[in-house]
Amino acid sequence: MRAPAMLRWAAALAVLLAVAAPASGFYLPGVAPNDFAKGDLLQVKVNKLTSTKTQLPYTYYSLPFCKPDTIVDSAENLGEVLRGDRIENSPYVFQMREPKMCQIVCKQTIKEKEAKELKEKIEDEYRVNMILDNLPLVVPIARQDRDAVVYQGGYHVGAKGQYTGSKDEKYFIHNHLSFTVKYHKDDDLEHYRIVGFEVHPYSVKHQFDDKWNGADTRLSTCDPHASKFVTNSDSPQEVEADKEIVFTYDVHFEDSEIKWASRWDTYLLMTDDQIHWFSIVNSLMIVLFLSGMVAMIMLRTLYRDISRYNQLETQEEAQEETGWKLVHGDVFRPPTNSDLLCVYVGTGVQFFGMLLVTMIFAVLGFLSPSNRGGLMTAMLLVWVLMGLLAGYSSSRLYKMFKGSEWKKITLQTAFLFPGIAFIIFFILNALIWGEKSSGAVPFTTMFALVLLWFGISVPLVFVGSYLGFKKPAMEPPVKTNKIPRQIPEQAWYMNPLFTILIGGILPFGAVFIELFFILTSIWLHQFYYIFGFLFLVFVILIITCAEITIVLCYFQLCSEDYMWWWRSYLTSGSSALYLFLYAAFYFFTKLQITKLVSGILYFGYMLLASYAFFVLTGTIGFCACFWFTRLIYSSVKID
Repeated sequence: MRAPAMLRWAAALAVLLAVAAPASGFYLPGVAPNDFAKGDLLQVKVNKLTSTKTQLPYTYYSLPFCKPDTIVDSAENLGEVLRGDRIENSPYVFQMREPKMCQIVCKQTIKEKEAKELKEKIEDEYRVNMILDNLPLVVPIARQDRDAVVYQGGYHVGAKGQYTGSKDEKYFIHNHLSFTVKYHKDDDLEHYRIVGFEVHPYSVKHQFDDKWNGADTRLSTCDPHASKFVTNSDSPQEVEADKEIVFTYDVHFEDSEIKWASRWDTYLLMTDDQIHWFSIVNSLMIVLFLSGMVAMIMLRTLYRDISRYNQLETQEEAQEETGWKLVHGDVFRPPTNSDLLCVYVGTGVQFFGMLLVTMIFAVLGFLSPSNRGGLMTAMLLVWVLMGLLAGYSSSRLYKMFKGSEWKKITLQTAFLFPGIAFIIFFILNALIWGEKSSGAVPFTTMFALVLLWFGISVPLVFVGSYLGFKKPAMEPPVKTNKIPRQIPEQAWYMNPLFTILIGGILPFGAVFIELFFILTSIWLHQFYYIFGFLFLVFVILIITCAEITIVLCYFQLCSEDYMWWWRSYLTSGSSALYLFLYAAFYFFTKLQITKLVSGILYFGYMLLASYAFFVLTGTIGFCACFWFTRLIYSSVKID
């Protein structure tokens, strides 16, 4: 395929994916919406309390909020548990299209310990997350500069402030919630469908004249009979020990033109102007163009080399020739630590398969944001199933290196990366548990993860290794000399460390813009949904990893240095170093994390992500270089 044609095809693919991914339905075919008649009960559920300053989620009822008679936990999938979601019922129960004003939920007397916890949560800017009909609660905020409304997920537990004429900082709790439930009704249907769930939180120091009579108490600060409603926080409720707090709410119902299938658009546009579509497409096209240029240069140079080598008529001419042909007797000599290389290549193939399958499902709309935890659950399950490919790949390479102990290499493939990842995860989980956060993975979930690993992944790695080792060994296109050739002194720019560090820049450049949005979605609790662009970035990453490794491998062989095995893996794998450095830059410039435990969690998880990225990109580079060396040495005549 010619370069212009290739670029035109890539541009068309970019536009198609960019348009298709956001527009594709976020509900699977066959998933029916919930229909409600007037007066039907609407159960509001509560989720975890979250903060971008601490990254430690807590359960809703860890604070002294009003509780229902019986707290019922909702069934959660594996991904939800790992995310720290804890979904429970709440005392907030509405009736469809029946507005209510100044409804009393309960009266709580705040103890000293509870007051301290409330103040800590307000200081750390914790948000309360609720769910109605699978829609998260949002707070609409008017943007003065754009004359538009943006939405933030969940409402703040409270706010800090000062009384007029005082300099002392006080803590105020949001104890009055003004809910708005948006619904849509099609002309051909009798029922209503919920398409929006919004709230305006207020802090009000409620007063009542008569004695307390539960939900029937008449408040003087919020009384629909006297047309007195809460519209501001001018008389806020301060958080003080041994003081009473009355929790109240309003609920309004609003007809909306938004259809049920489009109701998630509000949440997916919460990032507003942060998503620079043109910037992403432009960067991808530049990287693709550079890759095309590199590919054309390589093809033309190689074609000339192969033609010249094959035209050499005498052995004397061949001996006088320099370049990559001279190392043909050593280029397929097994490297040092070849067992470890086989393990890492197998693990990288497992990662590649997992990402490819997961991303295809995500692009097709099967892993929508409405399915909380679906993406993480899918990644774990696909990772486990891809153990088959890991075992097969590592054993095929191991057999080419004349290895005979296939069970040993299988065990290393099954336990090296998952073992390191599990140790890091266990340590971080212990830190979260020490903070009494709901983000700590329960023992039963930990047991389920170990069961997936030992019960499914490890046996599949063994099956893959057995199948791979049964096949005939891959034979190199040229014979290997018994005595290793001496490697001549290399120029400074061919120093292994220098070329490895240079090699990681281009692959990182292919992903760093998308990386910003991914980090934002994870650490600033935004929804990530542009899987079309992510898939395109993944394709570009594969191309750049392959081409930069092939180019540097070619220069290395031309310098008569045949030790390319590990170098090809590390060349593209070094992009993980830049990823970790970028994560550190993001931490200090975009996040407001102050707690030591939260900082350890961030860098621990980003270290794990960088390690996984190293294994993935390193394997892509190695496989490309392995294919390249076999291709060029099978194309020349070796006497």
